[in-house]
Amino acid sequence: MSKGMAQKVQLISAIVHEPELVILDEPFSGLDPVNQQALEAVIRGLADRGATVIFSTHVMQHAERLCDQVVLLARGRKVFDGSVDEARGHAPRALVLEGMLDENAAASLPGVASVTIGPLEDGGLRLTATLARGAAGQEALKAAFARGLDIRRFEMREPTLHDAFITLTGGEGDQ
Repeated sequence: MSKGMAQKVQLISAIVHEPELVILDEPFSGLDPVNQQALEAVIRGLADRGATVIFSTHVMQHAERLCDQVVLLARGRKVFDGSVDEARGHAPRALVLEGMLDENAAASLPGVASVTIGPLEDGGLRLTATLARGAAGQEALKAAFARGLDIRRFEMREPTLHDAFITLTGGEGDQ
Protein backbone atom coordinates (compact mmCIF):
# COMPACT_ATOMS: atom_id res chain seq x y z
CA MET A 1 0.00 0.00 0.00
CA SER A 2 1.31 3.48 -0.85
CA LYS A 3 1.99 6.02 1.88
CA GLY A 4 -1.04 8.02 0.74
CA MET A 5 -3.32 4.98 0.85
CA ALA A 6 -2.01 4.11 4.32
CA GLN A 7 -2.77 7.67 5.45
CA LYS A 8 -6.35 7.37 4.17
CA VAL A 9 -6.90 4.00 5.88
CA GLN A 10 -5.53 5.34 9.18
CA LEU A 11 -7.75 8.43 8.97
CA ILE A 12 -10.88 6.43 8.22
CA SER A 13 -10.20 4.07 11.13
CA ALA A 14 -9.58 7.06 13.43
CA ILE A 15 -12.85 8.86 12.64
CA VAL A 16 -15.32 6.07 11.81
CA HIS A 17 -16.71 6.16 15.38
CA GLU A 18 -17.20 9.97 15.18
CA PRO A 19 -14.96 11.03 18.06
CA GLU A 20 -15.29 14.41 19.77
CA LEU A 21 -11.51 14.91 19.68
CA VAL A 22 -9.33 14.06 16.68
CA ILE A 23 -5.54 14.40 16.83
CA LEU A 24 -3.71 14.04 13.51
CA ASP A 25 0.07 14.03 13.09
CA GLU A 26 1.11 15.34 9.65
CA PRO A 27 -2.10 14.04 8.04
CA PHE A 28 -1.27 15.48 4.59
CA SER A 29 2.06 13.65 4.30
CA GLY A 30 2.17 11.40 1.24
CA LEU A 31 -1.11 12.68 -0.22
CA ASP A 32 -1.39 14.06 -3.74
CA PRO A 33 -3.18 17.43 -4.22
CA VAL A 34 -6.56 15.80 -4.94
CA ASN A 35 -6.42 13.73 -1.75
CA GLN A 36 -5.12 16.71 0.24
CA GLN A 37 -8.22 18.62 -0.86
CA ALA A 38 -10.44 15.69 0.10
CA LEU A 39 -8.76 15.48 3.52
CA GLU A 40 -9.30 19.20 4.06
CA ALA A 41 -13.02 18.63 3.38
CA VAL A 42 -13.07 15.77 5.91
CA ILE A 43 -11.37 17.94 8.54
CA ARG A 44 -13.84 20.78 7.92
CA GLY A 45 -16.70 18.30 8.18
CA LEU A 46 -15.42 17.02 11.52
CA ALA A 47 -15.16 20.58 12.85
CA ASP A 48 -18.58 21.53 11.44
CA ARG A 49 -20.20 18.68 13.37
CA GLY A 50 -18.56 19.90 16.58
CA ALA A 51 -15.43 17.79 16.89
CA THR A 52 -12.20 19.40 18.06
CA VAL A 53 -9.49 18.71 15.50
CA ILE A 54 -5.83 19.14 16.38
CA PHE A 55 -3.21 18.47 13.76
CA SER A 56 0.50 19.05 13.31
CA THR A 57 1.95 20.24 10.04
CA HIS A 58 5.03 21.85 8.59
CA VAL A 59 2.96 23.21 5.69
CA MET A 60 1.57 26.53 6.89
CA GLN A 61 -0.91 26.76 3.98
CA HIS A 62 -2.84 23.81 5.41
CA ALA A 63 -3.02 25.44 8.83
CA GLU A 64 -3.94 28.80 7.31
CA ARG A 65 -6.86 27.30 5.39
CA LEU A 66 -8.17 25.05 8.15
CA CYS A 67 -7.39 26.49 11.55
CA ASP A 68 -9.08 29.07 13.75
CA GLN A 69 -6.31 28.90 16.35
CA VAL A 70 -2.65 27.96 15.92
CA VAL A 71 0.25 27.17 18.18
CA LEU A 72 3.64 27.70 16.55
CA LEU A 73 6.61 25.81 17.93
CA ALA A 74 10.29 26.36 17.24
CA ARG A 75 13.28 24.65 18.82
CA GLY A 76 10.93 22.83 21.21
CA ARG A 77 9.30 26.00 22.53
CA LYS A 78 6.00 27.70 21.92
CA VAL A 79 6.61 30.99 20.06
CA PHE A 80 2.96 31.86 19.41
CA ASP A 81 -0.52 30.84 20.54
CA GLY A 82 -3.57 32.60 19.07
CA SER A 83 -5.62 33.16 15.95
CA VAL A 84 -4.25 32.91 12.42
CA ASP A 85 -4.95 36.62 11.91
CA GLU A 86 -3.07 37.50 15.10
CA ALA A 87 -0.10 35.43 13.92
CA ARG A 88 -0.10 37.13 10.52
CA GLY A 89 -0.14 40.47 12.32
CA HIS A 90 3.42 39.77 13.50
CA ALA A 91 4.81 39.66 9.95
CA PRO A 92 5.34 42.74 7.80
CA ARG A 93 3.21 43.71 4.84
CA ALA A 94 4.90 44.39 1.51
CA LEU A 95 4.32 46.59 -1.52
CA VAL A 96 5.41 44.95 -4.77
CA LEU A 97 6.24 47.31 -7.62
CA GLU A 98 7.17 46.34 -11.17
CA GLY A 99 8.52 48.56 -13.92
CA MET A 100 11.58 50.52 -14.93
CA LEU A 101 12.35 51.37 -11.34
CA ASP A 102 15.25 52.58 -9.25
CA GLU A 103 15.96 50.71 -6.02
CA ASN A 104 17.02 53.88 -4.18
CA ALA A 105 13.82 55.70 -5.14
CA ALA A 106 11.73 52.82 -3.79
CA ALA A 107 13.79 52.56 -0.60
CA SER A 108 13.10 56.23 0.16
CA LEU A 109 9.31 55.89 -0.04
CA PRO A 110 7.44 56.59 3.21
CA GLY A 111 7.05 53.57 5.47
CA VAL A 112 9.48 51.35 3.56
CA ALA A 113 11.79 49.40 5.87
CA SER A 114 13.73 47.46 3.23
CA VAL A 115 13.70 46.62 -0.47
CA THR A 116 14.61 43.47 -2.35
CA ILE A 117 14.96 43.48 -6.12
CA GLY A 118 14.63 40.99 -8.91
CA PRO A 119 14.87 41.32 -12.68
CA LEU A 120 11.91 41.15 -15.05
CA GLU A 121 12.07 39.69 -18.56
CA ASP A 122 11.50 43.12 -20.16
CA GLY A 123 14.57 44.58 -18.47
CA GLY A 124 12.61 46.19 -15.66
CA LEU A 125 12.71 45.35 -11.99
CA ARG A 126 10.40 43.81 -9.42
CA LEU A 127 10.88 45.64 -6.14
CA THR A 128 9.45 44.15 -2.98
CA ALA A 129 9.28 46.93 -0.41
CA THR A 130 8.83 45.53 3.09
CA LEU A 131 6.79 48.02 5.10
CA ALA A 132 7.59 49.13 8.62
CA ARG A 133 5.12 47.98 11.28
CA GLY A 134 1.98 50.12 11.07
CA ALA A 135 3.03 51.80 7.80
CA ALA A 136 0.31 52.39 5.20
CA GLY A 137 1.16 50.89 1.82
CA GLN A 138 -1.14 53.42 0.18
CA GLU A 139 1.12 56.27 1.35
CA ALA A 140 4.16 54.63 -0.22
CA LEU A 141 2.25 53.99 -3.43
CA LYS A 142 0.93 57.58 -3.56
CA ALA A 143 4.46 58.89 -3.08
CA ALA A 144 5.76 56.58 -5.83
CA PHE A 145 3.22 57.96 -8.31
CA ALA A 146 3.83 61.55 -7.14
CA ARG A 147 7.55 61.08 -7.81
CA GLY A 148 6.80 59.84 -11.32
CA LEU A 149 8.20 56.35 -10.86
CA ASP A 150 7.55 54.15 -13.90
CA ILE A 151 5.21 51.63 -12.26
CA ARG A 152 3.61 49.10 -14.61
CA ARG A 153 2.16 46.86 -11.92
CA PHE A 154 1.71 47.07 -8.17
CA GLU A 155 0.37 44.76 -5.49
CA MET A 156 -0.11 45.07 -1.76
CA ARG A 157 0.99 41.74 -0.31
CA GLU A 158 -0.49 40.77 3.04
CA PRO A 159 1.59 38.40 5.17
CA THR A 160 0.82 34.70 5.21
CA LEU A 161 1.05 32.30 8.13
CA HIS A 162 4.31 31.10 6.58
CA ASP A 163 5.64 34.69 6.77
CA ALA A 164 4.48 34.91 10.38
CA PHE A 165 6.28 31.68 11.27
CA ILE A 166 9.51 32.97 9.74
CA THR A 167 9.15 36.28 11.62
CA LEU A 168 8.21 34.70 14.95
CA THR A 169 11.05 32.17 14.85
CA GLY A 170 13.68 34.59 13.62
CA GLY A 171 13.95 32.68 10.35
CA GLU A 172 16.20 30.01 11.81
CA GLY A 173 16.14 26.51 10.31
CA ASP A 174 15.76 23.12 12.02
CA GLN A 175 12.51 24.07 13.68
